[in-house]
Amino acid sequence: MAEKLHHYQVVLEWQGNLGVGTRDYRSYAREFTVKGKAGKTLAGSADPAFLGQESSWNPEELLLASISACHQLWYLHLCADAGLCVMKYSDNPVATMDENSGRFVSAQLRPEVTLAPESDPEFALSLHELAHSKCYIANSLAFAISVKPAVSTMPPA
Repeated sequence: MAEKLHHYQVVLEWQGNLGVGTRDYRSYAREFTVKGKAGKTLAGSADPAFLGQESSWNPEELLLASISACHQLWYLHLCADAGLCVMKYSDNPVATMDENSGRFVSAQLRPEVTLAPESDPEFALSLHELAHSKCYIANSLAFAISVKPAVSTMPPA
């Protein structure tokens, strides 16, 4: 099978020079912007634990959001292919990073799915495992990622 490679590129620009550069650890701000295709811009900063701004996305949150979004997109794809009608999907994922090792040690996705009436919730649950196995982001990471889904079905009209 021929390789099918996808390429991605962003531009990251540091916004935190307060006039003296990185003279010392507290002399600069951690703000940055990430620019992607079509002019979209994301404001970022370090985690507040590392002198960042709470109001901006930090790299750790972006990593967790990427894992969650990848799982969601695969899950919806698999449901559509299987004829399973998802009406609502939300996730409240969590992750743990060990500052001493400088590594994430775990993440847990907690998707909540609402299906159309007459759908099979057991089958819907089983598709989460398959979605997880297909997620490009999760497959690229070296820490445990678990999925604890909840599935409900809308009442008949």
